Formats: sequence, C-alpha cells, structure tokens
Amino acid sequence: MTVNQRSSCNKRPNKGYQETVSQTEAAADHITPPSIPPPPPPPQQQLHGSPAAAAAAQEDRPRARLIRVSVMDMLGKKERRGRDVKGLLKRNWILIATISAVILGIALGVLVRDYTSLSQLEKQYFGFPGEILMRMLKLVILPLIVSSMITGVAALDSEVSGRIGLRAVVYYLSTTIIAVILGIVLVTTIKPGVSQSADNIERAGSTPNVSTVDTLLDLVRNMFPENLVQACFQQYKTQRKEIEPSKTNISTSNMTTFPPFTTIISTVAQNLTKDYKIVGSYSDGINVLGLIVFCVTFGLVIGKMGERGRILLEFFDALNEATMRLVQIIMCYMPVGILFLIAAKIMEVDDWEIFRKMGLYMVTVLSGLAIHSVIFLPLIYFVFVRKNPFTFTLGMAQALLTALMISSSSATLPVTFRCAEENNRIDKRITRFVLPVGATINMDGTALYEAVASIFIAQLNNYDLDAGQIVTISITATVASIGAAGVPNAGLVTMVIVLTAVGLPASDVTLIVAVDWLLDRFRTMINVLGDAYGAGIVQKLSKRELERMDLISDVDAANPFALD
Repeated sequence: MTVNQRSSCNKRPNKGYQETVSQTEAAADHITPPSIPPPPPPPQQQLHGSPAAAAAAQEDRPRARLIRVSVMDMLGKKERRGRDVKGLLKRNWILIATISAVILGIALGVLVRDYTSLSQLEKQYFGFPGEILMRMLKLVILPLIVSSMITGVAALDSEVSGRIGLRAVVYYLSTTIIAVILGIVLVTTIKPGVSQSADNIERAGSTPNVSTVDTLLDLVRNMFPENLVQACFQQYKTQRKEIEPSKTNISTSNMTTFPPFTTIISTVAQNLTKDYKIVGSYSDGINVLGLIVFCVTFGLVIGKMGERGRILLEFFDALNEATMRLVQIIMCYMPVGILFLIAAKIMEVDDWEIFRKMGLYMVTVLSGLAIHSVIFLPLIYFVFVRKNPFTFTLGMAQALLTALMISSSSATLPVTFRCAEENNRIDKRITRFVLPVGATINMDGTALYEAVASIFIAQLNNYDLDAGQIVTISITATVASIGAAGVPNAGLVTMVIVLTAVGLPASDVTLIVAVDWLLDRFRTMINVLGDAYGAGIVQKLSKRELERMDLISDVDAANPFALD
C-alpha cells in the first residue's frame, strides 16, 4: 500500500462513530437545561433598568437643566442689575449730588438760622461758595451764546433758518398766551386778594421807576447796540429827568378893564409846568438781545460766504466745544455751590410770617405753574412729537434743578445745552439756534406770574376789573414778558408796566416783593422747561429740512468740486 492510499484511508470517517455522535446530539437537543436564576443586579442597575425609573430620570433631566439655567439667569440678572445701578449712578451722579445738596442746604440754612445769630457780614461769608458758582456760570454765558448762535445759524440754509426761527417764535408766543390765560382763570377763580387788604401786608423794597413807552423803546435800542464790545457787559437804559421851564413874564399894565381876566392870566403865567427829558445811561449786565441779533446776522453772512467763511465757522465751532467742556468742569462744582447758595438764602429770610399772609397768592401762582408744566407743555409736546414728554422732562432734570436754585434762565443756559444735546439727543443745529432765543424771549412763567399778581393787587385794593382791562392785562403781560431779560427779578420791572397799563398804583408792587424771590425760582424753572420743549418740537417740525441738508452735505463731501 502506498503512502497516498494510506493517507486517504486516514481521511475517510468511521461510519459507526458518526452515527453515535448524531444520536447523542439529537438527544441533547431534547433535554431542557436547568434554569439557573441570574445574579441580582446592583441597586443602580435596578433603578435605571426599570421603565418607570427611566421615564422619571428623563423627566428629571429637563428639570435639573431648567434649575441650572434659572440659577444662572438669576446670577446674571443680579450681575446685570448691579452693573445697571452702577451705570445709572455714574451717569447721573451730578444730578443725585445736586438733589442731595438742595436737601442739605435747606436743612443747614434752617439750623443755622434758628440756633445761631450770625451778622449780615457773616451770612455773606457763609454764602461765598454759592457766589462763586454764580460767577462761574455767568462767565461762560457770553462765549456760549456767541459761538452757539453763529455756528447754529451758519450751519443752516437761510431759508431753513427762517423757517426754524418762525416756528420757534410761534411756539414761544403761543405758550406764553396760554400761560397768561391760565393765570387769569386761576386768579379770578381762587380770588386770593378778596379776603385780604393791602394795609395788612407789609411792604418790602422800592418801586422801580419805569415808563412803559421808554421800556419798549429801550428794548428796540438794545437790539441794535452801538458798541459790540460794550454790549458784552452793559445794557442801555433811559430815564426821565425833570426840567424846569423858564417863567413867562406877561405885562398886565394895559389890562385894567377886566381885573378878573388879568388875575387869571397872571396866575397861569406864573405857574410852573413840569417837563421831562430823556437821559440815557448804561447798566451792568450782558445785552443778550443785542448779541443775539448780531450773531444771527453774522451767522447768515458766514453761511453765504461758502469756503471763505469756513475758517470762521470752524473757529466758532471749536470755541463752542471748548466752552461746553468748561461747563462740564463747572457742573462738578455745582452741588457744593448750590448747597451754600440755598442755605444762605434761607438764612436771609427775616420774617416767615409773610408766607402765611401771602399763602393763597403763592398757591395760586404755583398751581398755575404746575398745571402749565405738567399738563399743557407736555400735551403740546406729545401732539407734535408723539413721544413720552415726561421722559423728555427727566432728561432736563439737571437744568431744571439749576434754574430752580440760581433763578436765572440765562445763567442756566450752559446746563440747558448739555441736557438737551446729551440726554434728549436734540440736534445741535436746533439747540444752538432755538435755546438762546428762548432764554431771552420765552417767559411763560413770568407772564403767568404777572397776570396773577396784577389781578391780585386789584383785588387787594377792591378794584373791579372789567373785560377790557383783563384783555389789556393779558396783552401787556405777554409783551412785557417777551421783553424781560433772563436775569433775576426781571418780573418786578415788567410788573410795573402791567400795573400802569390798567391804572393800578405801581407802588403796590412792593406788596409782593417779600415772596418774589421764591416764586421767581419756580417761574424760571418753567421758563427753562418751555425752552427745552420748544427745541424738541422745532426739531420734529424741521426734520425734513435737516435730513435734506444732511443729504446735500454728504453729496458735497463726496464731490468737493461741485458747484453751488
């Protein structure tokens, strides 16, 4: 047998062996193995392995995620709220410090007045920091008015500036008439002077010697100053000086026929007739009206000069920016100055009893100012601008508080510019043109006060005013308020004009002098608020003109060689 045959025999399977194996496997298939229970899973596997536990786990995952997100949101909100509070304090720290200074100043003035006995000289020393604040604010009035008016008018087209000026004047005149009518309605309804007598009220101060005609003529004279440098620190004012005419000698030697006639002629000839002449003089104070007229004209001329006037325009624009930076520095000192200013003023009040006697009159004036500032002015603003007027008022809070403390709309002008441009985002071309004009001719609070005060004085004297005299008061108060300068106590000067127009004694203006210092502050605040609202309304009405000017300026910038 060969080797190959031997290997093939080894590969051939044994038939009996295969049958035995097949039978064994078939028997094993029919045998059921014993069931051995598996080992119990660990507790965690039992929890996650059951369907209910898995569903609960799936429900808990979003809850846990929501809890984590909520906690993170709360922490984020607290962090953002903290940043918001810090940002709010950082942005409005001057306003907060000023309000705190007012409260501390009132408390300090009352305490020093009641528990110490300072001399008049010591009181003036005490108010020295407040005096410095007033001087600092007055320091920047002149460069601010000149630079803002010239740049504001020069940046506008002559036609556009005319429209803006007309809109501003119409607004100012309309709100002044509304204020006068409101004051007349309140004083004739409340009747604060009916229950009192002029003899029961102590007089204070002196009566200004004012003539209605001369005052109006002085207003026109100051619009055209003869010396521009002198107009920066003095105003022109005329006074009547009495002159004595020479006696007329009439011979009566030939008048023997009619002795009575001779006696009459001699008596009349010997009587002296009073005559006056006008004497001009200058008084301290910036001639704001004259500077405004000059700056408007000068700005229009610069705007017409084109490239040749650009150098002057850039100079005054840089002057305006530098002045506003000075204003920011002054405002850092403002809380300190206001604290001592208000404290010194409270210390100067000798008799608080006058406020009780004049309480109803003060309530009438303050009620009119409140209604005008809270209802009428915001309503007019909302009708034209369609924005929240109280948000606008909040943006002017620093300027309003400054006006309340220093009682001068002209001195408040730097702060008014800053609040209007930075807080309320009013176009600088509008603020630079409208606000200086408003600080000079827009006197809503003064007009309301004059209407109330004149009818109050008539009620004290039991003088019944007819409808014609009330109309005269309204017209005179409106015109007089427009001519009033934005300086403290200008209302007393124009008050004499209103009293004289209706035949009331001008000397009775001394009846309200004792409380005028307080009311003057509130009406100045309303004047400033009216100026700011006017700027916002004029900007809304002039939106198309401003956008068209912006478009033209962009085209010129893209093509500097374009012809005019």
